[in-house]
Amino acid sequence: MGNAQSGAGGHFGQDKKKEPKKKWEPPLPTDIGKKKKTKKGPHSSAKLPQVLPTTRCRLKLLKMERIHDYLLMEEEFVTKQERLKPREEKNEEERTRVDDLRGSPMAVGTLEEVIDDYHAIVSMATGPDFYVSMLSFVDKDQLEPGCSVLLHHKSMSVIGVLQNDVNPMVSVMKLEKAPTESYSDVGGLDQQIQEIKESVELPLTHPELYEEMGIKPPKGVILYGPPGTGKTLLAKAVANQTSATFLRVVGSELIQKYLGEGPKLVRELFRVAEENAPSIVFIDEIDAIGTKRYDSNSGGEREIQRTMLELLNQLDGFDSRGDVKVLMATNQIESLDPALIRPGRIDRKIEFPLPDVKTKRRIFNIHTSRMTLADDVDLEEFVMSKDDLSGADIKAICSEAGLLALRERRMKVVGDDFRKAKEKVLYRKTEGTPEGLYL
Repeated sequence: MGNAQSGAGGHFGQDKKKEPKKKWEPPLPTDIGKKKKTKKGPHSSAKLPQVLPTTRCRLKLLKMERIHDYLLMEEEFVTKQERLKPREEKNEEERTRVDDLRGSPMAVGTLEEVIDDYHAIVSMATGPDFYVSMLSFVDKDQLEPGCSVLLHHKSMSVIGVLQNDVNPMVSVMKLEKAPTESYSDVGGLDQQIQEIKESVELPLTHPELYEEMGIKPPKGVILYGPPGTGKTLLAKAVANQTSATFLRVVGSELIQKYLGEGPKLVRELFRVAEENAPSIVFIDEIDAIGTKRYDSNSGGEREIQRTMLELLNQLDGFDSRGDVKVLMATNQIESLDPALIRPGRIDRKIEFPLPDVKTKRRIFNIHTSRMTLADDVDLEEFVMSKDDLSGADIKAICSEAGLLALRERRMKVVGDDFRKAKEKVLYRKTEGTPEGLYL
């Protein structure tokens, strides 16, 4: 038993000896408590990151290149503007110097003849002709005989040329807005309307008809008759019906104070009409400048005669007027000069007589169409009367009757209003009250 125990114990001891012993290994290195070693060279954060050539980076590059081009263009523009600043200041100084040379105020004259590049002959409306010098900054290409030039107030030298050489009075005569009257507003006068259409309106709208017939259309038309018979009204209707330029002038406007201004205004009038052709020139009260000529020592009368001679030249001169029609009106045709109304200048004379019974009825219907009339109003009583009533008298009677009804706070016009209005209009007519009071 004892051997057995010792044997067993010996066997246990042999197992312990057989176990291998572990070798000693050093511990793993750690950075705790140790300073990091700095690498030589630039810091890693300062280095550019590596960019891979992808599509997104390519688009960004193109965008930056475009922005760079815009910045270059802006820099170039700013540089040029800075260079131009001294030039603008220099131009301003030269402009100021030219204004000082011109002086103020400046006179306006007419260029008669250019002698050479530095001298010319000019005329003024209030004095004789002058032999003057032209300054170097005057544009010689714009100088033509007859143009308006600016003159120095002391030396009378030519210092400029007026660009818009149009008389302001002529520009006022041009109607920008067509009148509202039409042929339907004219009572009666059917024959007169037909004649003025054939003489003025048809040659402007259908000139080929006259060429096929082998005739020339009338150059001028004169409307004559007693006052208030519708001459000016028919001229307004012509201006409304045609699309041509309408120039209206009263004969007294052509009478000017200074020598030569009247004929010059006539020339300007027809020149503007030719530039705006087709056009119609309407001269109302032509007897103001177209009376018969006689020997007179008055300077004013001679100036009126010179104005009429210029009008005769424009009506039938060497130069063709083209599509320019002349329309005149007067109530004293017997006082006009025979040379003015001869065929060739005035080819058609249209008479405007006092209205007959049929015409009176139409005129009354036109002026009372918008009025509220009572049942006792009988217009035939006034139509069949023997009084010499013109179209203007009938219009005055209707207007006065409406005013009488309005004075009594009535909205209807009765027969007594028309009777009182007729008496008042005829009384004023016989007393010499100007008929233009009712127009």
